[in-house]
Amino acid sequence: MKLSLCMIVKNEEETLAKCLNSVQGIVDEIIILDTGSTDKTPKIAQQFGAKVHSFDWCDDFAKARNAALSYATGQWILVLDADETLAPGIGKQLHQIMENRDLIVVNLIRQEIGASQSPYSLVSRLFRNHPQICFSRPYHAMVDDSVAELVRQKPQWKIGNLGNIAILHEGYQAETIAKRNKWQMAKAAMERYLTEHPNDAYAISKLGALYVEIGDLEQGIELLKSGLSQDSDIEEGILYELHYHLGIAYGKQQQFSTAKHHYQQAVEINILPQLKLGAYNNLGNIFKQEGELESAKTAYQMAIEIDQNLAISHYNLGMTLRGMGAYQEAITAYQKAIELNPNSAETFQNLGVLLLQIGQLSDSLMMFKAAIELHEQNNSPEAKRLRQGLEEMGFHV
Repeated sequence: MKLSLCMIVKNEEETLAKCLNSVQGIVDEIIILDTGSTDKTPKIAQQFGAKVHSFDWCDDFAKARNAALSYATGQWILVLDADETLAPGIGKQLHQIMENRDLIVVNLIRQEIGASQSPYSLVSRLFRNHPQICFSRPYHAMVDDSVAELVRQKPQWKIGNLGNIAILHEGYQAETIAKRNKWQMAKAAMERYLTEHPNDAYAISKLGALYVEIGDLEQGIELLKSGLSQDSDIEEGILYELHYHLGIAYGKQQQFSTAKHHYQQAVEINILPQLKLGAYNNLGNIFKQEGELESAKTAYQMAIEIDQNLAISHYNLGMTLRGMGAYQEAITAYQKAIELNPNSAETFQNLGVLLLQIGQLSDSLMMFKAAIELHEQNNSPEAKRLRQGLEEMGFHV
């Protein structure tokens, strides 16, 4: 079964080689649609045997992605961005699921590298090269609308899900967003689209989330609430996003009871458990802040049950167990968080506080020293404050 990789790129010389290296031996052809690069991006693509085509950018991601699809000759199409890579070892599973004759599209789990609260998303990036499948929406372009219409016409087609992480994404780390000014571009594109499609719950969820992210809380809340009031049935993944981002917005407004309500609604929705990690962790944070430590513990344990490798969940659990007086369990939780994320100064510092509290002075000072070193690496003033505090207590690190 021939697999075509289709990408749109512009000035991606820093990341493109890593992306294309990850698909070696997995895809049978590489289609690169360049939208105006002025760096070495086209040359790098050609070095990997890609077929490079030019496209005049028109502020519409869907049109660009559809142009890339038009050059594909494989029976299946994989779509990646230059700041994404295929997860190691996933190639065999991709080809196995492509052999399923009933499937028209396969949803893939994407891991957001560097995201602590919501590290997973579900993306429809593997699909048949079918003439009716195309991207829609100028920003957050996706094939879901055309796939839904195709399935309505021909119910024999099914939508599949690959259970393991398939795509690793680095493009939403804060410094990358700032560098590319993605927020402003996204906001303008989505506002234009929503003016033309005012009842589109997906667009509402994305733009509302963006408003919340950039601090426009009132406008974000108003828009997200309008999404929940839509008369038509809302797809469960979108419903989760609406509740989740309302939880974040109300939390930022210190309206914790309302935030808790939306997080509780979110975790009850029947979607892939990995997608609910943010809601569980944030719900736990509110419970912890309100002193409901047993409920906080349960929320964090649910998150750990879903993903044992999410450091923030173990850290949060450690903070909660410490508050409950379960010191040895808290130490174990902190140690697991450090194992998963050895660059967290806060975890070392809080473990140091706990060890000092129970009289393990030598181990405590080791943790404080590690915390200070990490704070200094991050140019954090907390390093100076922590060192001064320890010296006032008679300790030297």
